[in-house]
Amino acid sequence: MYKFITLNKVKCFIAAIFAFVIIISNISFASATDDQVKKGNEFYQDKQYDKAIDAYQQVIHQGYEGTSLYYNLANSYYRAGKLGLSILYYEKALRLSPGDDDVIHNLTIANTKTVDKIDAFPKFFIFQWWEGFLAIFSLAGWMHTAYIFFLLFLGSIGLYFFAKTPAMQRFSFFSGLVSILLLIIAAIPLIINLNREISVKSGIILESTATVKLAPDQTSNDAFVVHEGLKVRELDQVENWVKIRLQDGKEGWIQLYEIGAI
Repeated sequence: MYKFITLNKVKCFIAAIFAFVIIISNISFASATDDQVKKGNEFYQDKQYDKAIDAYQQVIHQGYEGTSLYYNLANSYYRAGKLGLSILYYEKALRLSPGDDDVIHNLTIANTKTVDKIDAFPKFFIFQWWEGFLAIFSLAGWMHTAYIFFLLFLGSIGLYFFAKTPAMQRFSFFSGLVSILLLIIAAIPLIINLNREISVKSGIILESTATVKLAPDQTSNDAFVVHEGLKVRELDQVENWVKIRLQDGKEGWIQLYEIGAI
């Protein structure tokens, strides 16, 4: 018995040390990340945009992402005259925070600088309203919203069974109905956005001029030409070639290095 207790204490002590090391490492990593972002902000304020870009990119290479990080990086690229990369990171920021007014404003300004003005097929106003509703939250936002309503539903069920008065039972019953209704409303855009996240891929043209081919081959005939900053749909990939579709329905192949995935 004595040896068993001692062994358990040793295991607990090792586990505590291991947890402590992980916590300290995470704190140190977060501190280093914050310092790097602050350094990037200082470079940006000093109009040293290339250095700001390097500082922000180092944070991204460490596996960190965030709306403000992508937004600041996009601003730096825009100031440095790299339109395609600026639009790419505005789009990445918008993917995380669909309703961010600052991101939308700067992305709109950047898009006015693009050469290609593709006329998309007009959408019926109901579909425009629906797209606006889906963009209220990001995928994570809709997931958190659905989770909250699910917890409220479970709470209503628990309250119903433990209620001591008929009035409390009626309240919990109707609150449960409202919660399940809101859960369904939140689950629908969650599922749609999740499906889009998995199946729909978009990208931004990064080269100043890119020749789109009819087939994934350099010797293939030219289909059309696109320019830096244009947003396209990625349909397929064959080795170093990506099949794209424009908003007007045109399709073709470009090389992988000419496009940045959102």
